[in-house]
Formats: sequence, C-alpha cells, structure tokens
Amino acid sequence: MGNGMNKILPGLYIGNFKDARDAEQLSKNKVTHILSVHDSARPMLEGVKYLCIPAADSPSQNLSRHFKESIKFIHECRLRGEGCLVHCLAGVSRSVTLVIAYIMTVTDFGWEDALQTVRAGRSCANPNLGFQRQLQEFEKHEVHQYRQWLKEEYGESPLRDTEEAKNILATPGILKYWAFLRRL
Repeated sequence: MGNGMNKILPGLYIGNFKDARDAEQLSKNKVTHILSVHDSARPMLEGVKYLCIPAADSPSQNLSRHFKESIKFIHECRLRGEGCLVHCLAGVSRSVTLVIAYIMTVTDFGWEDALQTVRAGRSCANPNLGFQRQLQEFEKHEVHQYRQWLKEEYGESPLRDTEEAKNILATPGILKYWAFLRRL
C-alpha cells in the first residue's frame, strides 16, 4: 500500500493519500486529475483538477450514489489523454470500488472481472463487503444504462478499454493467480 500509485489502465491509477501529495510521482504519470474519496477529501495541490467525495470506508456507506460523477470525471480526463489518480486513505476499498464501477461501464465486464483487472495492477485491492454488494447491484440493475449514457454523452470511445482489460486478464501470471485464489 505504500509502494506508490499503480496503473490500472492507460491514464488511470489507484493510490493512497500519500500518493496524492507526491508531486514527482504525479508528474511522472502525467496525472492532471485526482478523485479523492475519504472522510476529509479536499483539494491539496495547485494545478490539479479535483473531484472530492467525502465517504467513510464502512459497509453502510452508499458509494454507488457517486458512481456517475466519478465515471464522468475519470472518463473526461482519459479522453483528453491525461492521467487520473483515484485515491482513498489506503487505496484498497473506496477508490477501488469507484474504479471497478468505471471499468464495468467502459467494458463489458461484470464486477468480479473488473476487480480482477484492478488487482492485476494493485494486488491489495479489496472493497469492503458493503461496497461489493453495491457493485453486484450495479451490475444487476444499472450498468447497462450507464454504458448507454456514456456512449450517448461521449460517442464511441477511442480508448479500447475492453481489449486492454482482456489482455491484462489473459496474462499467464494473472491466470495462475486467479486459479490459485479460486481453490482457497
């Protein structure tokens, strides 16, 4: 969790609170946008565009009500060819949940494949059980409308995220890792 931000897809990173203040790391990864989701989320650096979502890492926290604004923020950044860091305090649960919802929307993935995609880049990714339930509900009832909304709002995406994510999941080490986890 303290090893720096991790690339999930081109232009999309997950990190922790410390990563969000590391100007050198942000510059190296061309991060121009930061989605900050934690109890005291607020802008920290000049020259960076922020979306701040105050939210607790609690199973009872309704994070799904922030999916649309988060997806819009991340997508607009990436369409411009810029980098977006999504972070909470540890970069494990809240930030991961928002990135999973984004991946589900820009690909044809369900929440579990989206989680595997995130874990391929950030192995400590582990949304709390309440957030997992919200992602399951999102998959069941809303993701299709979100995909349609994104297409209507921004047109066909040039980002090739489905192909990128499928390549990530097809990496031999990732396949072995997931086969191992399923046996546990």
